[in-house]
Amino acid sequence: MHRNLKLIPSRKKILRFALISIGAILGFLVFAHLRVEYVSDPYVTDDLQKLPAVKVGIVPGTSKYLKNGSINAYFQHRIDAAVQLYTSGKIRYFLISGDNSRSDYNEPADMRISLMEAGIPDSVIYLDYAGFDTYDSMIRAHRVFGQRRFIVISQEFQNERAVYIARRFGIKAYGFNAKEVVYAGGFLTKVREFFARGKAYVEVNLGVEPTYLGEKVVLPR
Repeated sequence: MHRNLKLIPSRKKILRFALISIGAILGFLVFAHLRVEYVSDPYVTDDLQKLPAVKVGIVPGTSKYLKNGSINAYFQHRIDAAVQLYTSGKIRYFLISGDNSRSDYNEPADMRISLMEAGIPDSVIYLDYAGFDTYDSMIRAHRVFGQRRFIVISQEFQNERAVYIARRFGIKAYGFNAKEVVYAGGFLTKVREFFARGKAYVEVNLGVEPTYLGEKVVLPR
């Protein structure tokens, strides 16, 4: 009986510690989320007139198809925005940065094909097969492909994170917002983004190295 009574304060302490820890984590994630928005806000837009003309537009890769076999709206909207940016004369080359970690999954190649089908010349499209996440894509765009000024072409939430990462490393990045996705999958993506911003904040402040760098690639002038 006395042993059980002695256990009660310990359980309360554990619960209190757990609640404090959860609160601290949530507080950090909210801070990281707001910090990303604050740093990136002046440079991210869906208005072409507010963007400078630069050499390269970076398109972060995503899967072309959903599990049910239909076209991924994130993919298609990025392609549409990329074509719009190119035809406006704001960019001259594309760098498609995505995941090709498996032989049966190739984000950059799928996007390249779709851009060519939309009328973009193959000669202006370059692929980064080791852009395993947004952080790696931004760092590799500078350190591997030699770009210190570019426009990221994706949905607003990813553009904000990408521009935040790049700007914190002294890269003059801008974001051109593709059309948003509003179905249920879009909501889950936003939830993941909340945690992704915390991860990006930590990586930036620790100066984490990309998963893979490799030899430099020189783009035409």
